[in-house]
Amino acid sequence: MGFICALIEFLSIFASALSIGLLAAIVFATFRRKYTHNRHVEAPAVFEDPNSLQPVTCPNILDPAEKYISLIIPAYNEEHRLPGYLDETLNYLQERASKDKSFTYEVVIVDDGSADGTKRVAFDFVKRYTVENVRVLLLGRNYGKGEAIRKGMLHSRGELLLMLDADGATKVTDLAKLENQIRAVALKERNSSADDLTLRISDVPIAAFGSRAHLEDKALATRKWYRNFLMKGFHLVVLLAAGPGIRDTQCGFKMFTRAAARKLFTNIRLKRWCFDVELVYLCKIFSIPMIEISVNWSEIPGSKVNMFSIPNMLWELALMSLGYRTGIWTIHS
Repeated sequence: MGFICALIEFLSIFASALSIGLLAAIVFATFRRKYTHNRHVEAPAVFEDPNSLQPVTCPNILDPAEKYISLIIPAYNEEHRLPGYLDETLNYLQERASKDKSFTYEVVIVDDGSADGTKRVAFDFVKRYTVENVRVLLLGRNYGKGEAIRKGMLHSRGELLLMLDADGATKVTDLAKLENQIRAVALKERNSSADDLTLRISDVPIAAFGSRAHLEDKALATRKWYRNFLMKGFHLVVLLAAGPGIRDTQCGFKMFTRAAARKLFTNIRLKRWCFDVELVYLCKIFSIPMIEISVNWSEIPGSKVNMFSIPNMLWELALMSLGYRTGIWTIHS
């Protein structure tokens, strides 16, 4: 009996020490990220032109738009899936540009420290389409999807900025759905008509979230059990951390006006899986209208989300909750 009591006492002390250590680690990590948003705005960055071998200075999100739309594609070890999706994407963009001279575009590929041939594949497309239309940012090492997208957003030139995954799970043609809804909301926000030529869509803060919520029943039936478990638990935690509003925060197909991107991506701090949740939270803080739009989606083999992603997701959500709710993370407008 005495042994059992001693064991329980030991486990209680151990659990308490572990909890205190975990809390201290969360507080420390939260303070470390207090100023990270500034570093990325100020960091010097260049695109390399593989045709002329000359560096091209990166634009800044605070600069006026030079293109109608920018597509930001984060890529980590995507040498096999990236070429097909880039071909599909650029064919679509070129077709639209041939029909509408005002439709100007760029594709920004952000290599998140890939260890395979992703960099080579990306630069092949720059050579084919020129650095004016396709650009590559190299992060040097793997920081995470959120960091890659933030870097791409901060150095894009579009009035509209679309983030999309390299696996091609969502068809690029669906960008028209988000684009049309953003334009409709912009007209409503500015009390303008469709033929108002003075409206600059880039100046109206709006966020459009592609959504797979309409596919949930089918996905539950076909997706691997651990991914269903992960997503259900994650949705519950997201609801507690960011509140209601967007059913599918994790779809990798999102569009922002330049005004919205300026506010969001100069403040965002999470680097990996939960940066999408932080975007929703910041949209609410800034009162940026959010639209959730159903998109076509198919599960592509090779997903980097697995059971080991759960601790990282919970860690980032804990940082976000502590950072914003205690005021450690200040928000700059």
